Amino acid sequence: MSINEVVPFLAVKDMRESLSFYVDGLGFELANQWEQDGEIRWCRLQAGSAGLMLQQYRTEGHDSRQFSNNKGEGVSLVFFCDDAVTLYRTIKSRGIDASEPQVGNGLWETGMVDPDGYKLSFESPAEEAEDTKLSDIE
Repeated sequence: MSINEVVPFLAVKDMRESLSFYVDGLGFELANQWEQDGEIRWCRLQAGSAGLMLQQYRTEGHDSRQFSNNKGEGVSLVFFCDDAVTLYRTIKSRGIDASEPQVGNGLWETGMVDPDGYKLSFESPAEEAEDTKLSDIE
């Protein structure tokens, strides 16, 4: 068996808000999309080799689904990148509320929560000691 990729598929409440967060804020690119009635209903996003799929479901009628307001509860997505500190600075400048980078398990880590409550972490290798915060070295 050969498995080549896993792409998380996330249900979102408001596609426009989610696209603003992921594309404008985090820098993902819109790789593919499905539109209905002039609105994007499903899309695939890419950032390097990392991908996500988002879908805003109808709330009534055919193919509708109902979700609680805390659908992201218990879901964490970890993205490994080249430089989590630089990414932190970039996304903060775009208005994303991200946690101060800190070293844990030999990795710089910064995190945030998307508009639907999904927890996202971006991590990269660190040479600094465990529990070092970015503010400790700047």
